[in-house]
Amino acid sequence: MWQVVPGLAQDSQFSPCAEDAVLVFDASGSMSGNGWGYGSESAHNVSRIDRVRYALGKVLPTVTRHRRVGLVTYGPTRTPSLFNQCDNIELDLPPTPNAAAQIMASVESLVPAGGTPLTRAVEQAAEMLDFESEPGLIVLLTDGEDTCGGSPCQVGKELHAAAAQLTIHVIGLRVKGLSWTGESNIVETQCLAEQNEGLYLTPENTDDLIDALEMTLGCPKISRLMEDQKSHIEASSGCTWSHPSLCAMIEKTQPRGLRSKPKG
Repeated sequence: MWQVVPGLAQDSQFSPCAEDAVLVFDASGSMSGNGWGYGSESAHNVSRIDRVRYALGKVLPTVTRHRRVGLVTYGPTRTPSLFNQCDNIELDLPPTPNAAAQIMASVESLVPAGGTPLTRAVEQAAEMLDFESEPGLIVLLTDGEDTCGGSPCQVGKELHAAAAQLTIHVIGLRVKGLSWTGESNIVETQCLAEQNEGLYLTPENTDDLIDALEMTLGCPKISRLMEDQKSHIEASSGCTWSHPSLCAMIEKTQPRGLRSKPKG
């Protein structure tokens, strides 16, 4: 279990965020499944989408007082003209002040269905942020890989090359025990974050998810890690910098070949 970073949940510690943000929300059919993977908390009691709703309900009211947040969803068909499950991407809300109630209303109305066009959803979120001329932040929340032919890593490189200043964080649900996600698919979505100076986090319970959302959406933002901090993660197994819980989460999710080796 990793700990909440001190101060992120307290209004007195917040300052206005310079970057607008868009939450890219996976509402594909697999989000109706239970738990976080084999051996996870309450694996058979509550659906993943309900756990995410709960976590967002805890985080958004504070975050949206200090950051303009928008919403892109994918999965279920809500536009009658969209019959292909890979076309089911909805631009629900542009970055808006005090958007918690609007975002929660949209998320609460979703019934998980359809595929996972996460790469195109991220591209559309970037366009919503006017990423070529304005700084922006995307938080992708997904429980699987792209099932619609997209290449998250390649698109991550293209967005980075064209962006004024874009950060993309990826929160991967159910990575542990996800039968169709192998190491290569984890690397693909992790690459999307790394190409855009973001974090790749894999919460294993609801408390972890709340922490991950606070880390990625909250203010004061830590959306851009210093290069020496990233190097420290790769070079050492004893992460001792200012956010040890975050360091431990990143370290835990590295594919075997990328993990740091213990000293001695």
